[in-house]
Amino acid sequence: MNRLTVEEFHNVEKLPLVVVLDNIRSLNNIGSVFRTSDAFRVERICLCGITATPPHRDIHKTALGAEESVQWSYHEDAAECLKALKSEGFSVFAIEQVDNSVSLEKLSTGRQIDKPTKMAVVFGNEIEGVQEELLPLCDACIEIPQYGTKHSLNVSCAAAIVIWEMFKWLKIYD
Repeated sequence: MNRLTVEEFHNVEKLPLVVVLDNIRSLNNIGSVFRTSDAFRVERICLCGITATPPHRDIHKTALGAEESVQWSYHEDAAECLKALKSEGFSVFAIEQVDNSVSLEKLSTGRQIDKPTKMAVVFGNEIEGVQEELLPLCDACIEIPQYGTKHSLNVSCAAAIVIWEMFKWLKIYD
């Protein structure tokens, strides 16, 4: 199936995308985000606050080894993590429903957000979302349009949707 080894994965070009998981409680959600990040060659994952870190059997259960291929780091303070990413030249976007958020489906038009060269996306707690004090540190908020009775998605599902859309938008390799 032409899959990369972990060593090959470490050496191939990555999508200029960092995923920030802040205060994610579910180890299965964390593992799922690792697996999706591996699938689309995300540059790295930043685990913040109460978010658990590998190695952990419950993360591994859903990551299926992606926690070994995808680079990750732990940051006690999410605000400091976002400031560091901005100093590295990343545009930072919270995935959150707020006033003036940009619809994910409208990103590719380039009318609301210029296409960054390096992007970080922040996903917050399963119940509380992205911490309000982090929002001013972000360049914008992006929301996933939803048309049913519920207006929230499981964080790992939301991450998969957003990572796929960022992959299409930022794709730099074939």
